[in-house]
Amino acid sequence: MQQLIIGMKEKILMAMSGGIDSSVAAILLMEQGYDLIGVTFTAFDVFNDNNETVCGNSKAINDAKKLAEQLGFEHHTLDVRKEFKNIVISDFINEYLNGRTPNPCAVCNYTIKWGLLLELANKLNCNYIATGHYAQIINENNRYFLRKGVDVLKDQTYFLWRLSQEQLAKTIFPLGHITKQEVRQIAEQNGFKVLSEKKESQEICFIPDNDYRKFLNENVNNINEYCQEGNFVDTQGKILGKHAGLFNYTVGQRRGLGIALGSPMYVVRLDKTNNNVILGAKEELSDNKVIASEINLMKYEKINNGDEFQTRVRYRSKSSLAKFINNSKGGLTIEFFDMIESITPGQSVVFYEDNDLVGGG
Repeated sequence: MQQLIIGMKEKILMAMSGGIDSSVAAILLMEQGYDLIGVTFTAFDVFNDNNETVCGNSKAINDAKKLAEQLGFEHHTLDVRKEFKNIVISDFINEYLNGRTPNPCAVCNYTIKWGLLLELANKLNCNYIATGHYAQIINENNRYFLRKGVDVLKDQTYFLWRLSQEQLAKTIFPLGHITKQEVRQIAEQNGFKVLSEKKESQEICFIPDNDYRKFLNENVNNINEYCQEGNFVDTQGKILGKHAGLFNYTVGQRRGLGIALGSPMYVVRLDKTNNNVILGAKEELSDNKVIASEINLMKYEKINNGDEFQTRVRYRSKSSLAKFINNSKGGLTIEFFDMIESITPGQSVVFYEDNDLVGGG
């Protein structure tokens, strides 16, 4: 357990979402004698039934504040709506408008959660920050890196690949060594039965109905200028019909294309330059090469040409062995030994050595 390597009674800033994971993380740290200060972000606004603007996570704030009161430590709210809009939501919108598929959680973790949490921790004289993520932090050979959480079904290292050495050095993950079932048991044993039965949200936090197309239509001025009708084209360049705007489609999509072709066709690629949606058969959806930029390395300071790692191109995708080559632009060319389906520009590619996160891009 990582927390055993730091001195007892040190002050920790506990990031609290109001959900079961961060709440149990707080319970565990309290049981071990740490001095906690809780914080919950005010990250975004939504419209209520009366078309009034309200805090999008007001219930989470109230739940977190109530739990902090019950456990006996102070709780703060941190208004990050401006930063969240300018960084996370702006990136989300721009990626879709440019024919890419964003990964907002990876962006938010590095810039908002850790970036602003560490600033607040310094102001409150906290030695560390803690969250309810299912991951482990290892310090070996003068490097901090992530190791998958014990609960492989809940492991969240994929979304944390951007974290820097400085951020990892100041972070504690109390849940990395236990399973989700154990987390629920701990909540119930400590008198939080309702919390132990609380359902988890699987959606993007600022799109509760999971309809990103609706979100873009409501949040992009003059959306029609960015969503021009164009052509469906097959992989040989033959025009098949008309599409309703690039951002309405994602790589791998088969349903909802609005075109009948006599056999199943999939979105193979989005051609922003020519405003074309490229369609193909299922076998045309696969490739064995990825070009990765914005590289962040954890376990090792550098990657050697020819190194091989287990690699994932989506959170729920199966890891596949790939060979890595440094390219002239400071990125990585990743060559898989097997064909990989639905490689999607804009998503995170994350690579592992056994259970250790080597890096991502």
